[in-house]
Amino acid sequence: MEPRGTKRRAAGTEAPTREPWSKRPRPALASLRTEPALYSGPFPFYRRPSELGCFSLDAQRQYHGDARALRYYSPPPAHGPGPDFDLRDGYPERYRPRDEELRERLDHLLRWVLEHRHQLEGGPGWLAGATVTWRGHLTKLLTTPYERQEGWQLAASRFQGTLYLSEVETPAARAQRLARPPLLRELMYMGYKFEQYMCADKPGGSPDPSGEVNTNVAFCSVLRSRLGNHPLLFSGEVDCVNPQAASTQPPACYVELKTSKEMHSPGQWRSFYRHKLLKWWAQSFLPGVPHVVAGFRNPEGFVCSLKTFPTMEMFENVRHDRDGWNPSVCMNFCAAFLSFAQSTVVQDDPRLVHLFSWEPGGPVTVSVHRDAPYAFLPTWYVEAMTQDLPPLSTTPSPKD
Repeated sequence: MEPRGTKRRAAGTEAPTREPWSKRPRPALASLRTEPALYSGPFPFYRRPSELGCFSLDAQRQYHGDARALRYYSPPPAHGPGPDFDLRDGYPERYRPRDEELRERLDHLLRWVLEHRHQLEGGPGWLAGATVTWRGHLTKLLTTPYERQEGWQLAASRFQGTLYLSEVETPAARAQRLARPPLLRELMYMGYKFEQYMCADKPGGSPDPSGEVNTNVAFCSVLRSRLGNHPLLFSGEVDCVNPQAASTQPPACYVELKTSKEMHSPGQWRSFYRHKLLKWWAQSFLPGVPHVVAGFRNPEGFVCSLKTFPTMEMFENVRHDRDGWNPSVCMNFCAAFLSFAQSTVVQDDPRLVHLFSWEPGGPVTVSVHRDAPYAFLPTWYVEAMTQDLPPLSTTPSPKD
């Protein structure tokens, strides 16, 4: 699966069977360079993502193993008057933002894994060769070769053969969040408000923008894929499902909703394609979401126009731009990072953490820690998985 016009290795090419982690030599801690030129080869193999299941988080951020939080795409009539959505309506009195001080790590996804590990195709043994993480963490990896402003940290632990990746808030990101200016807080609200104008609670229903905007509520898809020889199990929030989609099979029926300021010059569009569209592409390509619908807002905060961006065509906007981005570079770097992490994190120990750190302009570096504050696999998960599965003496082949 690759964006239109890119090249990749033949889909039938399979990686050789890997040795058990316990038999691999322990490498010296190294680093991973991130310059785009190093990753400009053919597009790597990426298995078309398939949905394994889903879960919902309610208004109190409580987990439910069902689709109760799923919303339905309900745009204004295509041939009627243009949208006139007031994205400031209800702010701040009808805004209930999620508590960002609460560190959820992988907990919700791990609960889903615990409940469904026996239903996974290939059984729990498949999980032993996989990487488990959030879609958002993979998105940051994809965009790293082109990122110039924000660094990241990813904590990694191996448990029963599985590699788990969980983001750690950097000191700079925390300082920025705590000092977030009022205008930026309002812009965040406006993005969620746009979803309220575009989504209904049931198929064929009408949006109700008069209610509360509660960012605790979320519908999350759990997906399976493979990048090169790296099986992936990841989850990401889904904005809505399109009941009129050509395919009713998720994730092909999902829609991502975004907002952006109105643009009036070629230079503004060029900057939009180089920067914002890269992040939109990475976020939607990974789970196989086919379309991003953007609402363009004026300085007064009203959405005056809508535009649909097919995910597989986004690259066309920068294909001939020397300062643009390349999907092959993004995916090749992500594959290289996964290989780097897999070969670095060899010891199977849920309390041992390898912290991968990156700042723009430098390489990815690694440090090793034990227990708090970086250990992230909860005791309830480790104990339940330990009681249920015998120790694995070998790691399955990544073929799927």
